[in-house]
Amino acid sequence: MKFLAFLLLGAAATAATTTQTDIEYGVADGESLRLDLCIPDGPGPFPAVILVHGGGWNAGDKSGGPTKALIAPMQDPLTRGGFAWFSINYRLAPKHRYPAPVEDVETAIRWVKAHAAEYRVDPQHLALSGESAGAHLIAMSAVRATEATRVAAVVPFYGPFDLIGQARPGQRLGPNMSALFGHQVLNEQAERALHDASPLNFVKPGLPPFLLVHGTADSKVPYRQSTDMQAALRRVGVPCELLSIKGGDHGMSNWAKLGSDYQTQVVAWLTRTLPPAAAKDSAR
Repeated sequence: MKFLAFLLLGAAATAATTTQTDIEYGVADGESLRLDLCIPDGPGPFPAVILVHGGGWNAGDKSGGPTKALIAPMQDPLTRGGFAWFSINYRLAPKHRYPAPVEDVETAIRWVKAHAAEYRVDPQHLALSGESAGAHLIAMSAVRATEATRVAAVVPFYGPFDLIGQARPGQRLGPNMSALFGHQVLNEQAERALHDASPLNFVKPGLPPFLLVHGTADSKVPYRQSTDMQAALRRVGVPCELLSIKGGDHGMSNWAKLGSDYQTQVVAWLTRTLPPAAAKDSAR
């Protein structure tokens, strides 16, 4: 009976929301930028998370597609946790080169803050979360933030934070990197571009808290990318935790077979970092 009650409560928590799809949050290069949203019922204001999908900067969608992959596995856990969320699309390579996609993330941040009252969210309790290429974009948004685009927490899943990594001068770049930057080999110009687009190189004091999430067996973005990012953040006094998924490969939808409770842990960290208004009031 207790288990049945838990299922019923979980279903109710998911259902008691306002959802909208394909809302335009901006226009760039003549392209309509759109997002989906889910807002809990009630007066709020609610803590909120902007979700940014992966896909190698040249593919992917805010919905996660038919299999609900990419960043979509975090949608229902956030809803059950009492968070509002906004899942965005952004301009893709090779049609749109860097920094177009990070500029779109920044546009989304400004849009959510400007519409905070309409959607009953707390603009002071706004987080970013993204996976793979989306993790890179949110980390880059955080390190180059202005007052208008500053957020209160950042949760990147298996992000590439150092785009040069172990590459050597003259080495051919992968197709995704070539599409994003328009360079085929790591020459001096390409190295400068990749350096300037690597969040690891711009870590500084005063950044919001980070929770890094990464599988230890990631075959696409090395786990070391997150351990190096954590070390860099901690060196300058930025709070940073690392949630390691033992044996986890690239893509959180692959972690279900591992029995990981990463979704619960991420929501718990966000709840501690971005407490709902009611929790803040009761703590005073």
